[in-house]
Amino acid sequence: MTDGQAPKIDTTVPQTARVWNYWLGGKDNYAVDRDLGDQIAEEYPIIVDIARADRAVLNRAVRYLAGEAGVRQFLDIGTGLPTTNNTHEVAQEVAPESRIVYVDYDPLVLVHARALLTSGPEGATDYIDADLRDTETILREAGRTLDFTKPVALMLSGILAHLPSAEEAAAIVGRVMDALAPGSYLVVVDGTNTNPELNEVMKIWNATANPPYAMRSPEEIASYFAGLELVEPGLVDVTRWRTEPGETRPLHNLVGVGRKPA
Repeated sequence: MTDGQAPKIDTTVPQTARVWNYWLGGKDNYAVDRDLGDQIAEEYPIIVDIARADRAVLNRAVRYLAGEAGVRQFLDIGTGLPTTNNTHEVAQEVAPESRIVYVDYDPLVLVHARALLTSGPEGATDYIDADLRDTETILREAGRTLDFTKPVALMLSGILAHLPSAEEAAAIVGRVMDALAPGSYLVVVDGTNTNPELNEVMKIWNATANPPYAMRSPEEIASYFAGLELVEPGLVDVTRWRTEPGETRPLHNLVGVGRKPA
């Protein structure tokens, strides 16, 4: 949690959460974020489609987990800025008793944490100010709200690519999943390096914004699910995970939902 001091917000450098918020139609961003967002979207409109498709597939995953899978606890790391259909809203719409813990270390996300801490009376939400790498703090603080003897859904959307290597990302995923009960789930959404257009987008991003984003191969993203049982339809494009059949254009962003076996 925080120490009560007001966080420092840098409005001179574009920030991931704020640019993403802009693409999703949110208002929690600054001119520097909108300028970069417009620059990228003008040259590569695909990025706005990706932002919206990522949010849509997360909503479908949470609905599946809270509904068919019966999960009542969610640990959402790399929360980003609140927009609409946040994890707790979707989960508690399906199961009002759901308990959600958000984790982020972006100072603007911290300022808006109060918007994430709303909850129906039957459930609970909490917010942890911590870096993804600090798994010890995350697990300790999350344990105040979540019961780790029961299944938890670990949500990691667009955050693992901010780590320098896939090996480090897989190690962090492993540490958190090891602390979770059998029957827990892992949800990962991340971009792949298989689309030249998207790779060009990331060159612009990494030259300007903070933090950088390292595109991974599908095999590297698959490594995050080592030892888990992938839920159908497996590790697929975000436009293909439990959507209606159609001619949807692949966006080369992958999503997977894996279950920790007994």
